Amino acid sequence: MAKFAHDTVVPYKQSGLSKKEQVAGMFDKIAFRYDFLNRFLSAGIDVGWRKKAIKELAPLKPQNLLDVATGTADVAIMAHKILQPKKITGIDISVGMLDIGRTKVAKLGLEEQIELLTGDSEVINFADDTFDAVTVAFGVRNFEHLERGLMEMRRVLKPGGKIVILEFSKPRQPLFKAVYNIYMNTVAPGFGKLFAKNGDAYQYLNDSVQRFPEGQEFISILATAGFSGIYLRPLTLGICTIYCGIK
Repeated sequence: MAKFAHDTVVPYKQSGLSKKEQVAGMFDKIAFRYDFLNRFLSAGIDVGWRKKAIKELAPLKPQNLLDVATGTADVAIMAHKILQPKKITGIDISVGMLDIGRTKVAKLGLEEQIELLTGDSEVINFADDTFDAVTVAFGVRNFEHLERGLMEMRRVLKPGGKIVILEFSKPRQPLFKAVYNIYMNTVAPGFGKLFAKNGDAYQYLNDSVQRFPEGQEFISILATAGFSGIYLRPLTLGICTIYCGIK
């Protein structure tokens, strides 16, 4: 199975733990400020990105949806509102993020519709052909083995099911790219240190974005993982991209 540059990018370079263990620990530490920093650092634009990604599933009308790397359940809750499926299952390796997600789900009275479970994207604890659709927002960049995670998500999709991946990418326009690089290298880690007491996490965000195989390269990886009908949609001058594929 292929190895990609971002697979080896880790939050804590001196740690002897695996990427998966480091990522879980990192998100446990920043969970209490995660939603706030998402809104703050993106000036709220991230909400619109998630909506656009979820709306890619509207024609399919999925009834059983899996949200991988669900975190604090933003996508799961939004998918319930927009798509009204019968059941949404969210999985994540960070217990701290899931605890916050469960609190949000309970507050909205959606425990029957949204179930959040501790789960690994590379070993999904469901049978083949279980879900109508799979979503991942800003999660595939954190996989320790990208191709394995993609193949596992394809496995649990029903034939004809659709995957929608929302992930950071790098803008191409030179002036905007220069501003973006300063922001990601300096501003985001600075605010991460200030508000979440964890500058490493937001430095990791930039490092992993810089080395993630985006655009046509990622489309090729999706094809290798067995998806067809693959397409992409860049958002906000290429800051992030929606990737879709069919089983």
